[in-house]
This record gives sequence, C-alpha cells and structure tokens, in this order.
Amino acid sequence: MEKIFDESIQGKSLSLEKDLKNKRNLYIESFGCAMNFSDSEIVASILATEGFNTTQELEEADLVLVNTCSIREKAETTVRKRLEKFNAIKKKRPHMKVGVLGCMAERLKSKLLEEEKIVDMVVGPDAYKDLPNLIQEIDAGREAVNVVLSKDETYGDISPVRLNSNGVSAFVSITRGCDNMCTFCVVPFTRGRERSRDPQSIVDEVNDLWQKGYREVTLLGQNVDSYLWYGGGLKKDFEKATEMQIATAVDFSDLLDMVAKAAPRMRIRFSTSNPQDMGLKVIRTMAKHVNICNHIHLPVQSGSNRILKAMNRLHTIEAYYELIDNIKKIIPDCAISHDIITGFPTETEEDHQATLAVLEYVKYDYGYMFAYSERPGTLAARKMEDDVPSEVKQRRLSEIIALQREHCMFRTKQHVGKVQEILIEGLSKKDNTMWMGRNSQNVVAVFPKETYKLGDFVNVRIHDCTSATLIGEAVGLSRTN
Repeated sequence: MEKIFDESIQGKSLSLEKDLKNKRNLYIESFGCAMNFSDSEIVASILATEGFNTTQELEEADLVLVNTCSIREKAETTVRKRLEKFNAIKKKRPHMKVGVLGCMAERLKSKLLEEEKIVDMVVGPDAYKDLPNLIQEIDAGREAVNVVLSKDETYGDISPVRLNSNGVSAFVSITRGCDNMCTFCVVPFTRGRERSRDPQSIVDEVNDLWQKGYREVTLLGQNVDSYLWYGGGLKKDFEKATEMQIATAVDFSDLLDMVAKAAPRMRIRFSTSNPQDMGLKVIRTMAKHVNICNHIHLPVQSGSNRILKAMNRLHTIEAYYELIDNIKKIIPDCAISHDIITGFPTETEEDHQATLAVLEYVKYDYGYMFAYSERPGTLAARKMEDDVPSEVKQRRLSEIIALQREHCMFRTKQHVGKVQEILIEGLSKKDNTMWMGRNSQNVVAVFPKETYKLGDFVNVRIHDCTSATLIGEAVGLSRTN
C-alpha cells in the first residue's frame, strides 16, 4: 500500500512538472506585410496547442518570436535592432528562447544563427507546423532551423489565434507564394511558388469569424487575383489538371462570389492585386455584391514601360490605364491605391516624369511609395547596377509623395457632404470621445460616440476632412447585426 501511495505522489509530481513546463508565455512581434501578421496568428494557434499563452509583455516572455520582412533593407535593419532589445531582456531571463520567423529567416537561413548570437531558432514561412519539434530542440540546448519551402502547405486546416485584434476586422489568407518573379522582389524566394487554399475552408473561416462577432474580413495573398483552386497543388501545375479538375476549378472571382453569398452581412476586402491578373470578371463580381468593399489596391510600381519591363512587371502602362478606366466605369466610386518604387536601376528623369503622369491620371486615394532598395538574391541585384544616386532617389520620392498628398486631399474631399456607412473599429487615437472606423473605400472616419458601440455599422454624415480622415456626425445605424 505504501509503495502504491509513493508512485501516486511521484506521478502527480511528474504531471505537475510537465503542466508547469507547458504553461509558457509566447511573445510575437510582426513586421512587414499583412500576410506576416496573419502568419503570426497561425503560429500562435499552433503553439497554443503546445501550452503557450500569448503575452503582450516582452519581460514576461519565455519564447520570443519575431516574424520578419525582407522586402527592403530597412525592414531587416529594424529586426536586427529589435534583436538587440531582446538580448538585453535575455540577460535578465536567461531561460528565454528567441526565434526568427518569416521572409528574413528564409532568406538568410542558418546564417542568422552566426550573425545574431541571441537567435536560437530560424523558421521559414512554410515550416510553422514543425515549431513544436523545433522548440524541443532548443529546449534541449540545440539550435534549430527549418526553412524548407512547401508545394502544398496553406495552413487551411488551422484556426488562427487573433492577436491584438479589435474583435471587428480580421485577415483570412487564401493563397501563399508568388510566381511573378519581379526582378526587385524576394517573395518568390522566401515564400515559394503559388498555391491556393481550399475555398470551402475559406468560407468556413469567414462564417466562423462572423459567429465570433467579426464584421469585416480581408482576403489575403501576395497576388489574390491569381487564386486558383483545382484540388490542391501549385498553380503552375494546373496545365496538368484533368478535365474534371478544369471544369470544377475555382478562380478568384468565383471565390469572392462564394464568400459574399455565404456571409452576406460580412464586409469583405482583399489585397493585394496585380494588374496583369485582375480581369473584368473580378470587377463585375465586386459590383454585384454590396458587401464587397469598393477599394482595390493595384500596385503600378512605375509609369515607364521601359522600367516595368526591367522590373519584369507583366503589364504595360497602357494596359494599366485600360484597367483603371474599366474599374471606374463599372464601379464609379471605387477607391484605388498603389505601390510605387522610385530610383530603380537605370531610371531616368523621363521615367520619373512618366510615373508622376500616372499619379496625375489616376489620382489615387492613397499609396505606398518607396525608394528602390537592392535585395540580395534578386535578379536586379545580380544583373543590374544600383546606379541611381541616393540623393536623386530621395528627391524623386519626395516629389511623388508631395503629389500623392494633393490627391489624397482631392479624393477625401469627395466624401464631404455625403452620408457614408462606417464600421466602428475602435476609439479615435486623438479623442476617446470619438469613434473611429472606415468606409467602403477604406477611408478612416471619426464621429462622436453617442450610444453606438464597437462593431456597429453606422450612417455618418461627413461635414469635414483632412487629407486622410473624414469627420462627421452619426445619423443612425445603417443595419443591425
């Protein structure tokens, strides 16, 4: 009897020790594109099953993960500075482990372990399901690296843990990877080839979000218009598909239609589009459904056909203008935003003026503008000299930004005097007596709180604006939840 009692106590002790070990705090920082933030939610979900609780306090962390971006040198520099901060914390918490995830991890691989001594683990975007095994390795005092790119992984079977969520809007990933091979971009090397997620899993996730109180989703991919589901596998292998697979294939416009119908009260956005892949079918599907927002992010990168060709962008500026015209014809109040890179190798003043001409033609609602940053491993870095002087890049960038600011004000003023449906997302950053939300065109609006609550769709009469924000008064709920 005594022996049985002792074994019972020992068993409870081992169980308690295991339980305590599994209850560890996970701290995640994300940098770069929305896809990285979405991936961090997948990581948090995977590790939650391993007993990790997410925390927003770095000083409480047992495991610190930084989800990285490699699109520009500045992004990687920011991550290295954060690792210095983590190192200072680790001196106080020597048991703390640090992992680098995402595109920077995929680009540098095990080299990161040599360059950043604080790093215990390096994990690429397609290897997050291996995190439990990798953590066992670092717990045992060994370094851990998995940067294998997958042909199939989409994480469609994982329900993300919503990190730092406002409880109103959420990301839903629909594709991974990119096949476009723009000469300036590292994404095809860090995220692999294009593959799409089962459309039913996407619909199920959107419906689940609605049931949990979310009122807006953004369908995410490096190139959403390239979405193609034919039963799984890489998009490039669709040419080998059977007749049945071809007949039942789902493209992006089909997916949009499915999601809009399945969740008719959910507000739907998507990002990012590429001009060569966006067809009239997608635009008409947007026009058909009131719950699909009237906003398209449509990177142009340059107004010069010569530079576009050097970038391996698969559109001409004439085709881009035609697409813009069709969007405005089919959805007259559609907002359009952009990405522009200035100072690409060999860019002349004439090329720069062509880019300014695109801005004048479209008058974008807003945009993301950058000076060219050479990324190791890309074709541009291997084959082209970064020959535009830094001061010229900065001057051209300043001119682009200044013109875009004018157009931001021009577009924002067009909403003044109108009643707009605003989805309340949170408090105004400048005044906690005001709500903040966005309209269908993705423009931020603020208005007095009154009796409205988070997640309400409210009709707001706009009476003033800045270049980036609408200011108004609520005139009632636009619909009930």
